[in-house]
Amino acid sequence: MATSASAPPSSASSGLTASQEVERVADAASSAFRLPTGVSVACALVLVAVAAFSSISGAADLPIGGVLTSLIDRLPLIGVDSSLSDRQLSILYQIRLPRLVLGLLVGGALGLSGAAYQGVFRNPLADPYLLGVSAGAGFGAVLALGFDLDVSWGPFGAVPAAAFIGALVAVMASATVARGAWSSPATLLLGGIAVAALFSAAQTYALQQLNETRAREVLSWLFGQLTTSGWSEVGILAPYVVVCGFVLLVHRRHLDVLRVGDDEARSLGLNPTRVRFIILVAASLLTAVAVSVSGLIAFVGLVVPHVVRLVVGHSYRIVLPLAGVLGAAFLALVDVGARTIAAPAELPVGVITALIGAPIFALVLRRHPIQAR
Repeated sequence: MATSASAPPSSASSGLTASQEVERVADAASSAFRLPTGVSVACALVLVAVAAFSSISGAADLPIGGVLTSLIDRLPLIGVDSSLSDRQLSILYQIRLPRLVLGLLVGGALGLSGAAYQGVFRNPLADPYLLGVSAGAGFGAVLALGFDLDVSWGPFGAVPAAAFIGALVAVMASATVARGAWSSPATLLLGGIAVAALFSAAQTYALQQLNETRAREVLSWLFGQLTTSGWSEVGILAPYVVVCGFVLLVHRRHLDVLRVGDDEARSLGLNPTRVRFIILVAASLLTAVAVSVSGLIAFVGLVVPHVVRLVVGHSYRIVLPLAGVLGAAFLALVDVGARTIAAPAELPVGVITALIGAPIFALVLRRHPIQAR
C-alpha cells in the first residue's frame, strides 16, 4: 500500500535490533552535547597557560617552579616543599590567584552572556555592552555603591540586586525600542545605543549627587577593573556563574533550534517564548553580577563569540561553552597587560578591552552590514 511505502523504515528493515536502535539514538543525543576531544584539550591547555602566565606576572617576581610546587603542595595527600617565601606565598594566594579567578569568572560570564544574546536575538551584533545591558547594570550598581543602599532582593546583595534589575530593564527596553527581539540588526543596535545613552545620562546625574571622594571611587570602578581584596568578590560571583552558566549550557541546543524559526521550533516541541525568557534572565543575571564586581568591561561578549565562530562554526552546541572558556582566558590575559604595560601604574581593564573590541566591532559591521527596516 502507499501508506506503508511512505512510512519511515523500522529498525528491523535497517538491519538493527530494537536495542541497537535505542543505543544508536542515545549515542547521537550524547554526541549532540559533547565537545570534540581536540577542542576540549586545546581549551584546557589555553586556560592552563594563561593561568600560569598570570600567576608569575606582576610587580613582584614569582618563579614558575615555585608557583607550581606551591599549588601541587595544596593538593590532598601530596606534600612538596615550595621554594617561595612567606611573602611570595601571601602575594600568590591573597593577590594573584584571587584576581586570576575573578578575571576567569567575569570573562566567562561576559562571553557566555554575549553568545546567548546573539542566539536569542538571532543577531551577530547583540552584546551586553551594545544592547545597553551593561549600562543598565552599571546604573543600578552605581546607585547601590554611591548611596550605600542597604537593601537586598531575594538571594542577591544590594549591589548585584540593583545591577540585575537595571540589566533586565535595559534588555527589555532595547527589545521594545527595536520593536521585538527579532528585529533587524539596525533597529536592535540603535535601540541598544538609545538605552545605553539613557542609562549613561542617569549614571552621570547620580555621580553628580555624590561627594567628590565617593564619586571618584565609583567613577574608577565604572572604567572596569579586577582589583580584589582576597577571595570575597570571587565568593560573590562564583555561585551565580555556576548556576546561570549551567542554565545557558543546558539550553544551547535550543538556541540552534531557534535559528530555524519559531514555527519550526514549535513543531519540534519547543516553546520559543519560554526558552527566550529563561535565556534572557540567565544572561542578564550573569552580566549584572559581573558588572557589580568588576565595573563596565566592554566588547568581551561581542569579540569572543565571533572568534569562536570563525574557528569552529556557528552551532551554539559548541559556540556557547567555548565562548565561556575563551572569554575567561581572554579577560585574564588582558588583566595581565593591565597591570604590567604601565607598571607600577595600572590601566583599567575596560579601557584595554575597548581598544581591542572597537576595531573588531568595525570589522563585524563590514562583514554584516546593517539594513534599516
